[in-house]
Amino acid sequence: MGVFKSLRMNLGIWLSRIFGKKRARIGIYGPPNAGKTTLANRIVKDWSGDGAIGTVSPVPHETRRAVRKEGLVINANGASIHLDIVDTPGMATKIDFREFMAYGMSEEEAKKRAKEATEGVIEAIKWLDDLDGVLLVMDSTEDPYTQVNVTVIGNMEARNLPLLIVANKIDLPHAAPSRIKAAFPQHPVVQISALEGNNLDELYNAIALHFG
Repeated sequence: MGVFKSLRMNLGIWLSRIFGKKRARIGIYGPPNAGKTTLANRIVKDWSGDGAIGTVSPVPHETRRAVRKEGLVINANGASIHLDIVDTPGMATKIDFREFMAYGMSEEEAKKRAKEATEGVIEAIKWLDDLDGVLLVMDSTEDPYTQVNVTVIGNMEARNLPLLIVANKIDLPHAAPSRIKAAFPQHPVVQISALEGNNLDELYNAIALHFG
């Protein structure tokens, strides 16, 4: 462990003892269009009353820079949990500019978007070194056992980060969150619809349990 990281950890323990509260920094991760920003917006609305912190779009990689919301207090599971959340860009193992051209972008626009999306993936990976836990959002209508999901979970496990998998989009007809549980049985899974607000109390209780 580096000297500066050790000092930072000791400072965090010292401040926690003085003020009696620990503020956990939680990253929201997942592949593009899994519903990360929809979830981040929902959490912020539920627990601060503020508006959206990010833009939601059907175009992949709409979020290309990490966005932070600090000082949230979630009251759940009989406790008050103090959180900073970080909505991260969508994780991908390959980004092809032609994918964006299918949404009507010019080649120049698509190449710019692909470059920004690639930089966003790098930024999201760097954030893993500065988090206390992760909400990993997956689309429950899709096959969860993808290279992206396996790679992301491997990175988090290597860092010993507490991980809560969020099986999103359960409101859709072909949702099968049981596939996510079967693919990653070593991690807790909460089934929600961030868009419709389904099962959010269960999610907040799980956040309090795992990150409080």
